[in-house]
Amino acid sequence: MTPRLLKLLSSLKILVLSVGTATLLLACSQGQTQQVKQTKPIRIDGSSTVYPITATIVKEYSAQSPSTLDVKVDFSGTGGGFRKFCAGETDINNASRPILKAEIEACKNNKISYLELPIAFDALTIVVNPQNTWAKDITVAELKKLWEPQAEGKIKTWNQIRASWPNQPINLYGPGRDSGTFDYFTAAIVGEEKASRNDYQASEDDEVIAKGVINDPNGLGYFGYAYYQERPGDLKALAVDNQKGSGPMIPSVNATEIEKYRPLARPLFIYVNAVAAQDNPAMNNFLDFYMQKAPKVVQNVGYIAFEPDDYTKLYRNFHKTKVGTVFGGTSEFNLTLDEVLTKRAEY
Repeated sequence: MTPRLLKLLSSLKILVLSVGTATLLLACSQGQTQQVKQTKPIRIDGSSTVYPITATIVKEYSAQSPSTLDVKVDFSGTGGGFRKFCAGETDINNASRPILKAEIEACKNNKISYLELPIAFDALTIVVNPQNTWAKDITVAELKKLWEPQAEGKIKTWNQIRASWPNQPINLYGPGRDSGTFDYFTAAIVGEEKASRNDYQASEDDEVIAKGVINDPNGLGYFGYAYYQERPGDLKALAVDNQKGSGPMIPSVNATEIEKYRPLARPLFIYVNAVAAQDNPAMNNFLDFYMQKAPKVVQNVGYIAFEPDDYTKLYRNFHKTKVGTVFGGTSEFNLTLDEVLTKRAEY
């Protein structure tokens, strides 16, 4: 073999090794980039009402996903969650009411675009202690009389609400001001959002409210239906009469009955940061899993699920990146399940 040929083969060998090394480095670099995207944390906060749904789905998702995937879910109330969400601190906000005008503006100012996904229907439930033998139902007007700001320091006994009830103290337990349940209840019952008496035991944790009523024979509180479903023997749910002809209605997970349980029947949501969903492949995988599991989990938790096909349609909306809200920054109190889905689909 001539010296010239040997030199040529040597140069070719070096070139092949160089290309191979570069290809390997590029593949590793791409793999590392893809891995970073897949393992980017998903941060979830918001409503304690929606928390049991999302927490259950996160648990199931984590069990079948790589151990490196980090999905954190917490609750600070719908309002508290939206403050974090609109500041870009979280990727998903659980919400027990639609996003409000001030929150829409906050998201807009921080350039946070969002997707609104209804996930269930809830019957906001009025509960008393089982030792309460006198109250079986309550009217919307009586609830207003009990909870409106003017009642503070004045309405203190059961017989002040209904003359046939005993002259015993009435002790109130309810959500704090960062709660979407508080916002929805005050708007639906009192007629003005956040208009409420303040002399009651308040908490963003529905478990705390439930335990308060369980330990107080004169207690009355309100929260999402699932928290009552967890302990029906320890709490008594009151039927609510909206005084529009249907009579007192007990809260239920029956889709037909819930439509009559107005104004305390409400949709529940998750709000998704649209940019985070585009930038993080793990978000798409998680949300796909969420919508697949939602029908069963929602029912198991104790809320009213949409039909499986409806979740498919909602997820298509997500992939079409239909950002924004269909509710105009306020809660609506007379929507049916079909109307909520139609509003979202037509948007």
